[in-house]
Amino acid sequence: MRVKGTTGGLLAAGLAMAIAVGCGGGSDVEPADVVLRGGKVVTMDAKRHVAQAVAVRGGRIDFVGTDADVAEHIGPSTQVIELGGRMLMPGFIDAHLHSLAGGRALLVCDMAYQPLTRAQLTARLQACLDATPDATPDAWLEAVNWDRASTASIDADPTRATLDALATTRPIVVTSADFHTVLANSRALTLAGVTAATPDPAGGRFARDGSGTPTGICEDAAGFQVKAAIPPDSEADLMKQGRAALAALREQGITSFMDAAAGEAHGRIFKALRASDELTARVNLAISVDAAEAAADPAAAIAEIRAAAAAMDQGEATPAPNVRARVVKVFMDGVVNAPADTGSLLTPYFENAGTDDAPNWVESGNRGPLYFAPAVLRPLMLAAVDSGLDMHLHATGDRGVRTVLDAVEATRTARPNADFRPAIAHVETAAVADYARFKALDTMATMSFQWAQRAPYSIGDTENHLGPERFARMEPSGSLRRAGARIVHGSDWPIDAFDTFLALKVGVTRSGDPANPNSPASFAPIFEGPINADPALTRDDVLAAITIDAAHQLRLEKVAGSIEAGKFADLIVLERDFLTVPDAELGRNRVLLTMVGGKVVAALDAFAGALGSAQQALNGRARVLSARGSTGHAIPAHVPGAPHAHGDGHNH
Repeated sequence: MRVKGTTGGLLAAGLAMAIAVGCGGGSDVEPADVVLRGGKVVTMDAKRHVAQAVAVRGGRIDFVGTDADVAEHIGPSTQVIELGGRMLMPGFIDAHLHSLAGGRALLVCDMAYQPLTRAQLTARLQACLDATPDATPDAWLEAVNWDRASTASIDADPTRATLDALATTRPIVVTSADFHTVLANSRALTLAGVTAATPDPAGGRFARDGSGTPTGICEDAAGFQVKAAIPPDSEADLMKQGRAALAALREQGITSFMDAAAGEAHGRIFKALRASDELTARVNLAISVDAAEAAADPAAAIAEIRAAAAAMDQGEATPAPNVRARVVKVFMDGVVNAPADTGSLLTPYFENAGTDDAPNWVESGNRGPLYFAPAVLRPLMLAAVDSGLDMHLHATGDRGVRTVLDAVEATRTARPNADFRPAIAHVETAAVADYARFKALDTMATMSFQWAQRAPYSIGDTENHLGPERFARMEPSGSLRRAGARIVHGSDWPIDAFDTFLALKVGVTRSGDPANPNSPASFAPIFEGPINADPALTRDDVLAAITIDAAHQLRLEKVAGSIEAGKFADLIVLERDFLTVPDAELGRNRVLLTMVGGKVVAALDAFAGALGSAQQALNGRARVLSARGSTGHAIPAHVPGAPHAHGDGHNH
């Protein structure tokens, strides 16, 4: 396994993109299974070498170097892929998404992130009802990707009465695009047993009218509680969801991922797909811990998760992808976006004490909930460390972030030699004084880069509720990076439309691509421009965040995340060179070939011939309408023994 002739600059390459079989040579080097040559190989190794060619043998990278030197690795049976000058790089690693949730909701009613009035919302729902005339009166209608912020801004928050007006007696639940709100009709609330006497669950709340009756708006765990009444999916349904998710992932170039709110179903389904040779990405599972269980007995809560993880985990990573479960997921708070205002802040949200025409924004009494108090989080984190588990913590508000950092500091003091890799997911707001603590405490910031664009959920009411000082430091990826933090990318799919290149573009420019008609994750021209003046990331920063630094979070950095001899052959070919394309066009790219463990699992255009017949059949079987389309959260995020529920993946 060798590296030869690499350079820091672009090397000349041929233009042909044919798939060929090598003619053989006189070298005594053992022939490669696959050679990819004639490209710009961006290795993402420590020195950021750039090469021309890669040889693959036994699912691993055997050689990285020049076209001339790779020739001796070509034997009579070697598959040769001519890159034609294209950029070859390590496969993308998405360190925070919700896999089965995305696959499942491809089958449900899609609100498509559109800014809808209440009338438009009900019109779309009625169309979905009308499209399923054979559904029984007890069949639930589930809708996803509802832009609640826009509905509340341009009209008003809908209620159960809004849904009750539809021409149906079926139970209906509509999940918001951020998956922290569920809107339910009266039938759904009745089936879920929710009445005026129902208390708010730990980690959530039911919005209520003046008499205390639930309005149909269910926040966080309250939404999870309502969706628990939906009958469980069959095993066949779950397998379809897994296949659909994997199809979307490989077409996006995702070769490894972490499901950030996994349950027993995730382990079972992906292990079954591996057994049938259908697993086309490395699966890493983070298992959610229940806030009430953690408060009652942190050690017991971790022991339950450790047992669940052991049942799912298939051991150390191998060239052929497998399933690993070694992370605890903690939801510290909700979302900082209006109208939910459930992210945990150091100082209160603002509210309008004036009128729409003459607003007067003053501090409210709401700082947002903190689902895990410091007295609960600290022993929980210690128990996780002592059990050999890492911790992945959702925190969007600056108080949630600080609480996590304080717990990490206490843990590192108590266990100074522990091999512990904590990550804080989202970090939409953080106190400036806490930026440097990420590096000092060796804590990763797992960011969803696409959230740093101007969007219905990030400006307008959200901007007003946060106030100018907080909004000016919203989505602080660049500031955290400048302070030395390790930045990791996690799309949080299907919270947004699945568009990896747009996310990377936003990371670099802090603005979306409203003029791109092919991107479902961008917004209208009124959202043009940067979200605020916080610094952006470099192109190298965002590529590292989705390759080698994401590999670090998943403890895969020794075998994935860069193109180096001995590592797994997880590779992708891009249509356009990400390092040289103009800023405005960074999001207008495609993955033309995806290889996982030396096996081509997706290929387009001139590379289509590299796809084996078995994989072609598999891809045809699981093809989705749009690999970039978002789908919705609807998979339970709990450990075995808990009652079945269709959660949103964010089980607080």
